[in-house]
Amino acid sequence: MGGISITGIVPVEQRLEEVIAAVTRIRIPKIIEEYQLQDMINVALKEQGLTCKKEYRLGPRNRIDFLCNGGIGIEVKKGKPNSTSILKQLERYAMHEQIEAIILVIERNIAYLPSEINGKPCRSIGLNKLWGIAL
Repeated sequence: MGGISITGIVPVEQRLEEVIAAVTRIRIPKIIEEYQLQDMINVALKEQGLTCKKEYRLGPRNRIDFLCNGGIGIEVKKGKPNSTSILKQLERYAMHEQIEAIILVIERNIAYLPSEINGKPCRSIGLNKLWGIAL
């Protein structure tokens, strides 16, 4: 499960910002399926030279969409998922030592996402902003 951590070499906040910069460069057309969005994110991360593993298994019943750049987890959600259930999911992911920070890539922003989950930085990227649409 390990093998891609660069903890101690580059601060987590810097690695987090590198991943956010790669994802926010994407100009996403109307997406039909979540897997298409994941494919576009995967390409963007690789184009920026970021190390990432898709569908990374953190533990039983805990598989995050991407583990990138030495511990930055990315979870992708299409539509507007239930805020409570997505927060619980991110809390489960943040309990794992492989996760140093979490990015939620979401079509429509949820009402509340803390800046930290289990002491780990958490950020949200709203796709409606990348589309230039105010939803």
